[in-house]
Amino acid sequence: MHYPKVIVLTLNYNGKPLLDDCITSFLANDYPNFEMVMIDNGSQDGSEEYVNVNYPKVTCIQTGENLGYSGGFNVGLKYAFEDRKANFALITNNDVKVDSKVISALVEAALQDPLRGFITGKVYYFDKPDTLQSVGKYEHPLRWNGNHIGAKEIDKGQYDEPSERFFIDDIFTLVRREVYEKLGGYDTTYFLQCEEYDWQARAKQAGYKFYYTPLAKIWHKESMTLGKWTPRKAYFDARNPLIVIMRYKEPPFFKHYFWWHTGHFIFRGSLRNARHLRFKISFKLWQGLFSAIRWGIINKKLSWKHFV
Repeated sequence: MHYPKVIVLTLNYNGKPLLDDCITSFLANDYPNFEMVMIDNGSQDGSEEYVNVNYPKVTCIQTGENLGYSGGFNVGLKYAFEDRKANFALITNNDVKVDSKVISALVEAALQDPLRGFITGKVYYFDKPDTLQSVGKYEHPLRWNGNHIGAKEIDKGQYDEPSERFFIDDIFTLVRREVYEKLGGYDTTYFLQCEEYDWQARAKQAGYKFYYTPLAKIWHKESMTLGKWTPRKAYFDARNPLIVIMRYKEPPFFKHYFWWHTGHFIFRGSLRNARHLRFKISFKLWQGLFSAIRWGIINKKLSWKHFV
């Protein structure tokens, strides 16, 4: 049989305690033609040295500084598709443990249709190994990028049917080389948060599909690098979805989303955090909102039709 070349890419920033589960489980995969790469985003905890000593089969790429999620992964995508001429790149977080057949299952699904640009599977919570975190995402009439399908449900086989998805999370996703050659990689406008949302919006415009296979399974420790609720995360959560919507949707759609986002997420979120004395998070929510508006004005993506 012919086994297409797969490069597994994981991004690391001061995440040395997470690496053993991730690396050992990927290296135990049964797929015969893959290489694992860790892109280190300027860590200062000895991650690169640890991997070089303990996992000589893993290629380490050092960026020299924190390029963010998008910039760091772009270094890996360039290596995978331009330097190594891989057929697929498997993008994954470093805070995961994976099934031994995850690569095989993703590749098998991808090969069935050349328009399947992004392929994912079942994401479980690491500390609740039978509970799903995501099996893809719904389309939302207001937010466009909807909630996770299956979130917090016990897996009883209710999502055992392979199917297309409207969007998917890139906790792990297999990407085919043709997507990269046609669209490039992540857009570094985002730095953190919504990078996959923007990339998939571009891919959707180009006619690519997002596919889910229940045979690919991973367990995710969730937000171990960025944190579940930090000032930095609040800033990008407030900013980046607005930029995606203004780029790819019409002014009437943006208008409805903007006022909902401002009232529900920014205003209420800032009050809630202020009541708990998290004033920096409250400030970062507003700062992220105004940063998005500034970006839209500078890049000529906004007009009065977007607001009234």
